[in-house]
Amino acid sequence: MEKIVEQGLLYDFYGELLNEHQRRIYEDAVMNDMSLSEIAQEAGISRQGVHDLIKRCDKTLEDYESRLHLMEKFRIITEKLEEIKQLTPDEKIRKLADEILAEM
Repeated sequence: MEKIVEQGLLYDFYGELLNEHQRRIYEDAVMNDMSLSEIAQEAGISRQGVHDLIKRCDKTLEDYESRLHLMEKFRIITEKLEEIKQLTPDEKIRKLADEILAEM
């Protein structure tokens, strides 16, 4: 399950950097939980081709994260905002932290 969550987060951050064909296949596999056979039939390619494309997309998205660290920065900012909420008794600051979290 953790792998699926990570794939979804990577896609949220970097999915727009994939080409349209890659995005469609990757979304079907990761977000729509379609089988390789279903995707292959819909896309008109082999099951192995779908598998290979998903693996390449995984590697591409992981490479983007290793270079840009956007997911890691997001996690750190989220943790710090939660810590601010816990440490302050000021309701305005808590509300502001909640608003920032909602926008992220």
